[in-house]
Amino acid sequence: MLEIKNLTKTFNAGTINEKVALNDISLTLEDGDFVTVIGGNGAGKSTLLNAISGVWKPDSGQIIVDGVNLSHMPEYKRAKFLGRVFQDPMMGTAADMEIQENLAIAYRRGKMRGFKWGISKKEKAEYVKMLSQLELGLETRLSAKVGLLSGGQRQAVTLLMASMNKPKILLLDEHTAALDPKTAEKVLSITDKIVNENKLTTIMITHNMTDALAHGNRLIMMYQGKIIIDVKGEDKKKLTVSDLLELFTKASGTQFASDRALLS
Repeated sequence: MLEIKNLTKTFNAGTINEKVALNDISLTLEDGDFVTVIGGNGAGKSTLLNAISGVWKPDSGQIIVDGVNLSHMPEYKRAKFLGRVFQDPMMGTAADMEIQENLAIAYRRGKMRGFKWGISKKEKAEYVKMLSQLELGLETRLSAKVGLLSGGQRQAVTLLMASMNKPKILLLDEHTAALDPKTAEKVLSITDKIVNENKLTTIMITHNMTDALAHGNRLIMMYQGKIIIDVKGEDKKKLTVSDLLELFTKASGTQFASDRALLS
């Protein structure tokens, strides 16, 4: 479903601030893979997601989604292939619009627009059904402004919006990092449900090692713009945080230095 070939990206090339963010990365995701990505600050995690979504153009390499080469495709054209949820709950939704209006915008993404009036009864019934599965009581608040929702509720709505058209790739960029632990756990539970029920190929960046081990069928660890650990299936299920730190030390030749990840 996703094939990345020899992807490189350097910021401020040729200056004193030169930073190699992606260093000749190659990665293949099978249809339905749920990959968690972890690494310290500057490891290249968010740069990888930004390259896939078209925020940055790679210096070299290819990004192929379901057989389509997206490498030089502008960001707006990639929208029909991708769904994305950001770390900030304020992003990804329109705060001054109602829940049903936000869902309607997401539902129409990549489709031809006509002159039909508003949201049909059938469409509204579908939104009620989707929202009820979140078990947050939002199905009775279709006309509520999204800006009035809590951070967790808003991320749950954003997840629905990002996944409702079953994108080829779902990108989750530390989407629970700004939430309190209890709310983050709820949003991760909703994430698992949406990904599994829709069989979505997913990449989830997280700063939390425990979450990286607990979710998905595959774990990738990045360091200095490279993928240094790639574990999946039964091997991933057996891993503990201590095991992961030991693997990192062996692969990188240094101690893992992200307090944020270690203390989560």
